[in-house]
Amino acid sequence: MGVNLTRSNKETVKHSDVLFLAVKPHIIPFILDEIGADVQARHIVVSCAAGVTISSVEKKLMAFQPAPKVIRCMTNTPVVVREGATVYAMGTHALVEDGQLLEQLMSSVGFCTEVEEDLIDAVTGLSGSGPAYAFMALDALADGGVKMGLPRRLAVRLGAQALLGAAKMLLDSEQHPCQLKDNVCSPGGATIHALHFLESGGFRSLLINAVEAS
Repeated sequence: MGVNLTRSNKETVKHSDVLFLAVKPHIIPFILDEIGADVQARHIVVSCAAGVTISSVEKKLMAFQPAPKVIRCMTNTPVVVREGATVYAMGTHALVEDGQLLEQLMSSVGFCTEVEEDLIDAVTGLSGSGPAYAFMALDALADGGVKMGLPRRLAVRLGAQALLGAAKMLLDSEQHPCQLKDNVCSPGGATIHALHFLESGGFRSLLINAVEAS
């Protein structure tokens, strides 16, 4: 696969130009203490840790060099199937070409765009955690199918295809989600009755609250 593995973070720094810090937030300070002395001017340090600010990473690294190039990003698990959603924000000393390189790398595994850092926490709750919301919704849809008599495997496949198709329709058409939703609902039909049931259970509010909580 062209991937070199090592058990040493310091060894990784030595042989890399772009350093992705993809660990839990509370681990970041320990990683920076470990590799800080080995980070050079050529390195781009990309923090993927939720809630960890650019300034906090820069402050740690400035104990070792005056102008560390730091970029903060938030991505999600669908990068493994090249359908990820990634945003990034530039640090004080990061160059335009550093951002362009990161965008090139992350665009190879999905959608990628630059944002202001103060938007990244909101992105974390939306697209960062979003796949988990989708998987939970899919599991519930499949349970509904099984309850109505469908085999589990078929129910999961149909639910997944429905979500995939809906997402593709939205991205390809660039129509508002409500317009596409309305297109499915015929007067007095099954879908509008189902949506009424979802609305009565606070479906929209639950999703909004989930994004806020994350």
